[in-house]
Amino acid sequence: MKYFIRSLKYFCALCVLCLAIMLLNRLAGSSVLTLRETFYVMFHTPRGMLLPAVVVLLAAFYPRFGFVTRRVEGDVEKDREQIVNAFRAAGFALRDEKEGVMTFRAESPLRKLTLLWEDEIRVSQFGQWIEIDGIRRGVARAQLQLETFLRNKRYNENE
Repeated sequence: MKYFIRSLKYFCALCVLCLAIMLLNRLAGSSVLTLRETFYVMFHTPRGMLLPAVVVLLAAFYPRFGFVTRRVEGDVEKDREQIVNAFRAAGFALRDEKEGVMTFRAESPLRKLTLLWEDEIRVSQFGQWIEIDGIRRGVARAQLQLETFLRNKRYNENE
């Protein structure tokens, strides 16, 4: 069910994006068709059907490749301060911590909107690795920050 809801969110977001592009084209004068004529062409010609088909396919498959799990070498308990600071630098705040799993959410409403309220990232221990699980954009930013913070911590410990 979660997959279907995510697909539906991305479908709506892509439709809004397409409408905004059509409207901007019309307002900029680069389109000779009215919005009504544009919709007619989009749904009544083979070439026009390509855009709606691509939107449906992207929305259907985005939840599969838009969410990832990444690992960084470290310890959740020992490196807790670096984890929290890395996520804060990436625009996320610690919202919950239960049984060794830290849950981060986007700090700003604008970030939540751009992530379509799929802003939850979970951090847990997996063997010798810190496992980061969530939306690809958020995980990538947080992972980069965390690797930098951990590298700096280890460098300072070795001095």
